[in-house]
Amino acid sequence: MRTALTIAGSDSSGGAGIQADIKTMTANGVFAMSAVTALTAQNTTGVKDIMEVSPAFLKEQLDCVFTDIRPDAVKIGMVSSSELIRAIADKLKEYRAENIVVDPVMVATSGARLISEDAVETLKECLLPEADILTPNIPEAEVLSGMRICTEEDMICAGQKISETYHLAVLVKGGHQLNDANDLLCQGGVCRWFYGKRIDNPNTHGTGCTLSSAIASNLAKGFSMEESVERAKTYISGALGAMLDLGKGSGPMNHAFDIHGMFVREAGKEAE
Repeated sequence: MRTALTIAGSDSSGGAGIQADIKTMTANGVFAMSAVTALTAQNTTGVKDIMEVSPAFLKEQLDCVFTDIRPDAVKIGMVSSSELIRAIADKLKEYRAENIVVDPVMVATSGARLISEDAVETLKECLLPEADILTPNIPEAEVLSGMRICTEEDMICAGQKISETYHLAVLVKGGHQLNDANDLLCQGGVCRWFYGKRIDNPNTHGTGCTLSSAIASNLAKGFSMEESVERAKTYISGALGAMLDLGKGSGPMNHAFDIHGMFVREAGKEAE
């Protein structure tokens, strides 16, 4: 079995972060491992509190994973401090990690900045040079490219600029009133659109975590970058299309929409 590691924050409500990553990786056929960067107290209505781990403890987690069950791919999500970003970059270099997917959690859907300016600079300087693919949303792509993104052409320019600057593939995710459900992959000077069908589901908590984890899972299984993105988009469309409705706010998706068998049946229901 192929393996994947998620380095991210824990979501106590189970819809995003480490919990979403593990569900996604399991549903996509790889063995999931985790290194927790922070504990969060949150639910579908918002984040109430965050408690970061120390850089030393994060390094211990990464040492334990890499020296025992080496991951075939690594997904990196919420990392809010420069010290933690450096710790991750140091360990990725030390163990020569492969198939590194970075979901740069910098800007919330509301537009609020989630990490400090110096942490963004550390991300650019230390972590992005180690990555294979970056998956920013529109506001995050604006931060990384230093330009406003208002049109499809702007998405292409920003994606190419980020890809050329950091020598990696970039998947600029549509949304924020621009190209919703349509994502742009730029790598090696070539850009390709991945068109999706907009699903009218208000429960989108954890979509970024889920997409990046699905890409990492497919890279771990040996699919190409384009195939991994295409398969990940198909998976997330299915998870959204299952129309799970939990919680009082923007709820989670059904990561297990395609899992069938005797162990997922409810009591009293026969196999169909």
